[in-house]
Amino acid sequence: MKKLINAVDAIVREQLEGMAIAHPDLLRVNLDPKTIVRADAPVPGKVAVISGGGSGHEPLHGGYVGAGMLDGACPGEMFTSPTPDQIVACAEQVHGGAGVLLIVKNYTGDVLSFETAAEILHAEEIRGAPYWSTMTSPCAIASSPPVAAA
Repeated sequence: MKKLINAVDAIVREQLEGMAIAHPDLLRVNLDPKTIVRADAPVPGKVAVISGGGSGHEPLHGGYVGAGMLDGACPGEMFTSPTPDQIVACAEQVHGGAGVLLIVKNYTGDVLSFETAAEILHAEEIRGAPYWSTMTSPCAIASSPPVAAA
């Protein structure tokens, strides 16, 4: 697959700007900190679901933001985990009062960032909600032998 790159240091910003232009009815994109959330977020009474990880694996994670999917995504720089501040900002944008589930891929940088963000969110008790839960997904389950996956 070919990719058009104007400037290496602008890849993630330009991708986010393109998503915002292409789907203003579906997404709200923030550039500082970098987050992608549903246009109708927060949805009152819904447990919000967010995920994130390094950019360069598109359409992950922003490509899965929308009704019936993720409520928010935190794109890191190219092949770099998002920061805890990004995750906290995203969670605050999508939290509709019923809590937020942080879905984490089993990559060390992602795990560290999402766990740190969860600790910050627990400590702040933003909007007084019973807030944060994390779920780490095993990346290698599809390539594991059947016995190891059971």
